Parts: sequence; C-alpha cells; structure tokens
Amino acid sequence: MTGEPTTHDTENTAFPADAAAAAEDTGAAGGDRASGDGRPHPGDRLRPGTAVTPLRAGLHLRGRRGSLTLEGSTAVPVVWGLLEEPLRTGGLAGFREGLEPGSAVRAATDTLLGRLADHDLLLPAPPAAPHPLPDPAVARWIDATAAHPDAAAALLATARAEVLASDPNSPTATAAVRALTAGGVPVTLTPDPDLPPDRILLTVRGTGPDRAVAAGRGGATGYVTAPGSTAQARADAAALEARLTHAADSTVDSAAEPQHRRIPGTFAVLLAGAAAHRLLCAAARLPDPATEADDPRLLPGIPAVLLADARPARADHHSWLGPDRIDADRHVRLAPPAGLAEALRRIAALGEHRLGPLPAPLPGDLPQLPVPLAACTPPAPAAGHATTPRTLTGGGPRLDLARLELFCRAAELLLGETTFTVGADPGHARGRALRRTAARRLATAPHDHLPPDPAHWSGHPQLRHWWTTLTGRLAVPARLEVHRAAPHAHAYRAVVRRTPHEPGPGCGPGPLLGEAVEATPGDAAAFAALAAVTAVTTVRTAAAAAPGAPPPPSGGAAAPLATAGVPTAAWEDPGWTGGWLADLAGREEALQDTLHRLYGAGPTTTPPAPAPPARDPGLAGLLSSFGFTVLHTPEEAR
Repeated sequence: MTGEPTTHDTENTAFPADAAAAAEDTGAAGGDRASGDGRPHPGDRLRPGTAVTPLRAGLHLRGRRGSLTLEGSTAVPVVWGLLEEPLRTGGLAGFREGLEPGSAVRAATDTLLGRLADHDLLLPAPPAAPHPLPDPAVARWIDATAAHPDAAAALLATARAEVLASDPNSPTATAAVRALTAGGVPVTLTPDPDLPPDRILLTVRGTGPDRAVAAGRGGATGYVTAPGSTAQARADAAALEARLTHAADSTVDSAAEPQHRRIPGTFAVLLAGAAAHRLLCAAARLPDPATEADDPRLLPGIPAVLLADARPARADHHSWLGPDRIDADRHVRLAPPAGLAEALRRIAALGEHRLGPLPAPLPGDLPQLPVPLAACTPPAPAAGHATTPRTLTGGGPRLDLARLELFCRAAELLLGETTFTVGADPGHARGRALRRTAARRLATAPHDHLPPDPAHWSGHPQLRHWWTTLTGRLAVPARLEVHRAAPHAHAYRAVVRRTPHEPGPGCGPGPLLGEAVEATPGDAAAFAALAAVTAVTTVRTAAAAAPGAPPPPSGGAAAPLATAGVPTAAWEDPGWTGGWLADLAGREEALQDTLHRLYGAGPTTTPPAPAPPARDPGLAGLLSSFGFTVLHTPEEAR
C-alpha cells in the first residue's frame, strides 16, 4: 500500500512494476482471498451484480455491499482483464494452478483480491451441500446481498408468509403476494376486515420470531413500516396514517385536494413491492433496505419508515419512533449528540414536516442580515395551555445556533414553558436552565454594589459589532447596563433597554430588548446586544405579530457543543464567531458551577414517567430517545 484510503471505499494500491508484462506473458492470473489465516480460498467468487469500470491506471468496482477504487499502476486493468472471468464463473481454483509461486502477477492478484475481500465484494466458498433455492434470481439476490448466503437461503427456505388485507383482491394485496412469491416464500392471502381499505399487513413465520411490516397510505403519501412484531406494525401503521393524513389536510387546499388524492395504480404496486422486499430481508436476516444507501439523514439505532409520493415520484426513508413502542428495539435511547452537526441531524428527523412532532426551525424567507433568523410554528399545546399556535422566531451569532435554540424553545413550549428546560446534551440544558434562573433572580435583586468598569469590557469585539448594529444600522436608541451577579463572582448580567422617547422624572427604564448572563462582562454585554438586534429585526420583518418580552437568555450555553471537534484557526480571535465560541466553551463549566453555587440546587434530569411498554411516552420521552436532555425546572425554583 502506498497510501491511506482517500475515502471509506477508495484506496491507492501499488502493484509490482512488472506485473502487467508478466500477466501478458503468462496469459493467466489468479489469487487467494486475503483472510486472517492467509490461506487460499479457491472457491471465492465475485459477488453477482458487481460492476467494474477500468481506469487508465486503476480500477473501480461497485456492488450492493461495497465499492472500491484501486489506483497506482497500469497493471491493475491488465490483471483484472485476466482475473474477471474466473472470479465470476467460480473457476479461480483451476486458474490458480497456472500461476508461478512468487511471481509478480501472483503478487498483484493477491493484492487485488485482498482488497476485494476487505470491501465485501467476494463471496466465500459455498459449503459442500449448499441449501438449494428454487429460483436462480433469488439465489443471485442473496449472493449479492448476504454476508453468509447459505445461511440466508436456509432461512428463506423455512419461511412462510401471510398477506392480510380488508380486500384480498385489491391491487396492493395481490402485488404483495406476487412479490413475496417471487422471493421464494410460500404466501397465504387472508382477509382482515379490521384493516383500513388502503392498508396491508405482511407477516413471516418460521425464521425465528414472527416479523411483520405494514404498508398503506395517509393522504397522498404512502408508507412502509420498519420490520417488527405484528402488534408493533399495526400500531405504527395507525400512527403513520393519522400523522400523514393530518399533514395532508394542513398543506393541501380544498380546490387542489381531489386532483392531489388521485393516485396511479402503479403506485400501490410499487409500495407493495417495497414492503415485500423489506419483509424478505427481515426473514433472511439481510441488511434492512433503509441502511443500504448510507443516507446521512438516518440516525443509527432509530427505526426508519419508508415514505413515498406519487406526484412527484419520490421515496426515501426517515428515522421515526411511533407513540406506541411495543418491541424492545423501539425502546431506544441515543447517546447525546457529539457535536452541533449531529444535534441538527436529530432536529431534522424530529422536525420532518410529515412525521415529526415538532416543527423544524428554518430560515425560510427571513432576512439573514443583520442577524441570522429562523422561525417555526409549534402545534397547539395540550389542554390547559393556549390553544392558538404561535410562530417562534429567534436569532443567533450563526444560523445553526439559532435553529438549535429555537428548537429547544419550541419543545419547552409544548412541554410546559415554566416546567421544563430542553438541551441538546446535559451541559447545554443545564447552562440554559441556570442562565434563566440567574436572570430571573438578578432582575429582582437590588444592585447594591458598583457595576464593573466599562473600560474593562466595552472593547469586546462582539459587543462593538452588535451594539453598533443596534444603535447605528438599526437606529435604535438603547441603554446597556452590566452588573455582577455577586461580589467576586465570575458571573454577570447584561441588560439592553430601549431608551424612552421622552426621558424624565417618573419615566420608566424603557422596554427590555435583550439580556444575558455570562462569565465575563464583555460576553454578557455582547449577547444582550445580540438579543436586542434579534428582537428589533424580528419585529421589523413582521416575523412577530407584536413586540413582546424577549425569550430567556441562553447565550453561550451551546458553545461547547458548537466547538466540539471543530479546530479553531490561530487567527480566529474573539472578533470571529468561531474564536468567540471557543473562548465561551472554555469558560462554560466554571460559569455553571458559579451559578449553581449562587442560586442553590440546579435543575434535575426528569426521566419519562414509568409506563407500560405500549403506552405513549410523550414528547419528553421522545426527546430523550433521540439523545436530547429534558430537565425538570419547576416555576417556583426559577
């Protein structure tokens, strides 16, 4: 090897300089599968369906289970031209006999075959008595997909499938029967009057625990559930249909609805085929189709459902947990996200517009200057709260930070704004909760000690930027105040208020535009000015119906998450957002310790209430399953 892989499936491999000439002279090439014991495997074959593209000085191979690019020598395509036919036809053993031990061509083929084996493009030698499959097409599919084809074939040979539908003669039910039969599994078609007209239920037995998938339609969107027990598939299908129908009703106007709901007959057939494919993979213990595309949007550990639309034609998988979690694999709890990018991936999954219980905060058509803005409209909270949905708008030093903050605020609104605090990880949630508590306490505490000298913090580059934006670009008359939380404490509260139009005796201090609690006066002042810019810009762009109290401060609570694994360049001083976030991250733990010491016991993590497995764990439980932290912060403690 002359170098490390440039991607997960690309390698630069050196071949002997005389390998090409040697191959041309011998007219033969062969090799051994590189294995842990180093012994030859003459029965190895190339996986069916592997496509090969010769390069000028290399080779590119791609199959269902992996792909590989070999570069570095003109010998590679020459050797492959001689090796391909024995690999595809199973004649590697006889071909190997024509190779001279220790020759250059043998070294080249050994290297090539080793890389094919590393990337799962070779099939192991079949056993002496392989399990027969009645259909050659099914055998080729298993050989192309399974890590152990004979074991998968044995499982399919003992499988028995059943298709349940309210109308056994419906196009969806008959298409599912045809697809399962083509997969080599005997099928029974059974009427089930309890199923809705557009839903079918596919089950398989005889390969271990019974497995099932459901397929159907909600509105104009079709779905296929993740494999599970029959009860889990039924529960998932009912929940998906309810959500998809609600999403369709809220997005399709009445005039377009009849046209939008006319679904072509081929759509039901394709959906049934996708369901059958997923069930066959579960029966043979093959990789689930949702995992084959390496979709970065899917979250490992969370089941994925297939959503399909007819107009325009589209189908993709989405990470989703239903309200009824019956099977053990539905009781998942992801670790907290390792960084901001991972947190946003989970927010996108929870905010999927058809499936998610929360809205995805997006910039939409909001201006991104002078401050990045995002907005979302959470659904109406539960009974006992305001029933009219309201649009939330927020800003931040960067759009990704604004989206994270807005998502947490939307979740808190639905959970109970004065009862819970949400964060991407425990540190983020704790930082947000402690800042709120400190701001509330300091707002009513007398300022009986001198404020810090402005000369020590007024030169903060982020403060200068946001204060100039507020008072210069936006022309807002405002006043900034900074106070220390307690003598000798490294915690400060900054407040920005609009200056009254006619200041004088008896005039109030002016409406609050922004506040912050941070470890230094400069950081606190900068975040307070940023919050004020966000509030003013939101009102001026009509993103809010009327000006109101700004949201509680969160400031630099997300800084450790935003900087995790992200290198900071040497020239990024606090004037750059990346440099400022790195400084904030370094001070966050000490700030939280200070606020905890000043204001008593901090918030505590509240796990979902104990419930039977089939009970809806609610939004708090769902957030915890996706790795978010939900803290109990009762109003009396805040």
